Formats: sequence, structure tokens, C-alpha cells
Amino acid sequence: MSQFLEQLASLRAGGPAWLQAVHDAGAAILRDAAWPTRKTESWKYTSLRPLEHINFLAERGHAINADLSQHFAIANFDAYRLVFVNGVFSANLSDLQGLPAGVELIRFADANASQQELLVKYLNSVVEADCHLFAAVNQQLIEDGVFLHVGKNIELNKPVQIVWLSSAQEKPFHIPQRFLLLAENHSSVILVEQFVSTADSQNSFTHGVTELCLQDGARCEHYRIHLEEQSAVHVGGVYASLAANSYLDSFHLGLGGPLKRVDVVINHNGPGADCQLNGVYLPQGNQQIDYHTTIEHRVPNCTTQEVFRGIVADNAKAVFNGRIHIHPQAQKTRAELSNKNLLLSDKAEVNTKPELEIYADDVQCAHGATVARMDENALHYFLMRGISRKEAEVMLSFGFINELIGQLKQEALTDYLRPVLTHWFGRETSLVDELAAAE
Repeated sequence: MSQFLEQLASLRAGGPAWLQAVHDAGAAILRDAAWPTRKTESWKYTSLRPLEHINFLAERGHAINADLSQHFAIANFDAYRLVFVNGVFSANLSDLQGLPAGVELIRFADANASQQELLVKYLNSVVEADCHLFAAVNQQLIEDGVFLHVGKNIELNKPVQIVWLSSAQEKPFHIPQRFLLLAENHSSVILVEQFVSTADSQNSFTHGVTELCLQDGARCEHYRIHLEEQSAVHVGGVYASLAANSYLDSFHLGLGGPLKRVDVVINHNGPGADCQLNGVYLPQGNQQIDYHTTIEHRVPNCTTQEVFRGIVADNAKAVFNGRIHIHPQAQKTRAELSNKNLLLSDKAEVNTKPELEIYADDVQCAHGATVARMDENALHYFLMRGISRKEAEVMLSFGFINELIGQLKQEALTDYLRPVLTHWFGRETSLVDELAAAE
């Protein structure tokens, strides 16, 4: 990583003047940090080699004025939308018309004095950059971002859609993605984060941080969808703070790449907080994908329900590390973690590690993980009824993950993702459409 670190040390980010203190703090962390190697437990199964041999940091994204809406459009989905192409804000692809009073959805670059005050207070208030080094990389290099502020007792009338779209440039480049949500007491918001790209082979490296600050009684329905082209590199994370009686329902879907790592950290900081965390990952070919989740139960009477499922094909590799940490004060906690994986070839690999770390004695907790091949008895059942083996494999695989896809509360997102699954399974749309309609 020496070349990457040398490039990083020489970079100085631009952006608003108030961000300079953020840059300096990130740079200070990185100067003293021990960078991960294959001997580092949290990076043991995920290689950083894609960052070693390509000079991603030499270039920033360049603005593109073409109409690229076909790459992120969601049919029948009416939302407030901010779009960034190669990390550069695209006004002509964005739509903020009709934003209600008491709600602010702005770029960092456009923040006024009072908004800057909130940004200085809450930015980096959830993520621990000294524990997540690529968050410190992002902190040093961010020049712009998105701030969503929902005032007290406001239920946002439409979802918010944040799109980060990459399109290949002449030289490799990096995209600093940053998002901050401040949901005040008893507010409610639906948030969709999309990471997509054009169909051509990508040469981008996205490093991103999303912070979700939910105050007392706030509710957030959150979707993070990674559909980048298979050559794109992405290392990012979602970090959430849940105050008393707040609720977070977060869904994640990721296709693989040469390096794709997503950290999800949820902090129960107020009694009565509730978290539902679900995810699906689908690497194939020679791709890899790594989800590391950490749920911190710091106070009593909180609940967590976490379910991740993965289908790993060809020579691909998946990593899932799910940790639930019950602190001594967190009595009356209820927490469950499940990770199930389906391997579609003899060379596919998954490394799964569910963890429960409990320091309280009045809790209800469970965790488990499975790794399996396709059920031959189930395949035989289909074959005996005249269904081809390939179709039977598609049907069983689709059923394995469709339970989570079908539970999405936004029907438009369910309809948007099904063609993605169809393409992943390599089939015509009719079969998966028929399976979905039968649900």
C-alpha cells in the first residue's frame, strides 16, 4: 500500500472553508494509523491489491452533461432527488421541487451559516474514523456532500433519492461520497442511496461515508443499493446513531467487484431504539464483496433483527462478519442475527463469522450462519416434473433471496430490483417475472 499512502499524503482537498478542519482531522488520523494487512482480522479475507497498482487518487471525477437518467431511474417512484455523476453534482438530473417547510436537502457547498453550524456539530459525530481507516480517507478528501435535515414532528411526504453514478474517464479517478442525515425528534424519512454506473468498464474508486443521526422517536426507512459495473472499486460504510425510541429499517443489496467493502455500524444510544437490518449480496465471476456489520447495544430495552443472505457463483468470494455487542448496561436487550449463504459452484467461497459479545445477563440473543450448496433433493423434485435443471436452479436461487426482496416496503424498489436479479441469473425476464408474480 506504500504507493497509495504516498499519493494520499500529498493530496489536499478543496471545498468550503469550514471543511478544512475536517480534512486536517482525517489527515492526522491517517498519519498515525496502522494500515490493514492480510494479518489484520477485519481485513483477513479481503485484499486491498486493487488499490495498490492503479493510481486512483491522481484524478477527481469530471462533470458530464449527458442525460444518464436511464442508469438510475426507478419507475413509478416519486422522490426528491440529488444526482452526482463522477462525484460532481448534476443539477439537470436532480429534482428538489416541492420540498416542504422544515426540511433541508442541500449540498455542503451551498450550506448557509446556520446549516454550516449543524454540519460542524454532526458531521463525524457517529463514525469513528480512527477505527475505520477508509472513513478517515474520506474525511481527508471530501469536497462536497449531501445534508438532509428533517425538523421535529415532520413526516417527509416523499422519499429522498441520492444517486452516485460513475462513468469511465480517460484516467482512473476517485469519488468521495458523503451523506449526513439529521432526523429530529419524532420525524420520519424514507431514504434511498443508489450507487450505479454506465455499462462500460469502470475505472473509478468510490470511498464513502453515510451518517444517520436519529433523535428521539425518529424513524428512517433506508435502502442502500450497490449496482456498479463489475470493474468499479468501492469501500464505504453506513454509521447510525439511534436515540430513545427511534427506529431504523435498513436494507442493503450489493453486486461484487474487484474490491467492494461495506461497513455497517448501528449504535443504540437511547432506550427503546429498534433496528431492522437486512441485506443481499451476489458476487460472481472473479468478484469479491465484504459486508462487516456491528450493532452496539449501549443502553437497555433495545431490539435488533439482522438477516443477510448471499449467493456466490463461479470463482467469486464473499465475506460476512456480523457482530452484536451487548454492553453491561444494556439489560432487556433482544437481538438476533442470521446469515445464510448459497454456493453455486465448487470454486465459490464465503467466509462468514457471526459474533455475539454479551456483558449483560438479562437479554434474549441468538445468532447463526449456514453455507450450503443447491439442495439436490429439491432439484430432483423439479426435474421429475419436466423443469430443466437450469430453470430449477434459477427458481431455487430466486426463492432463496426473494423473501428479503419481497419484504421491501417500497413496491417500486422491488420492481426495480427484479430485472437486476434476472440479469444476474442470466435468464430472460419472463421466468423471474413469473416467479415474482406467484409470490
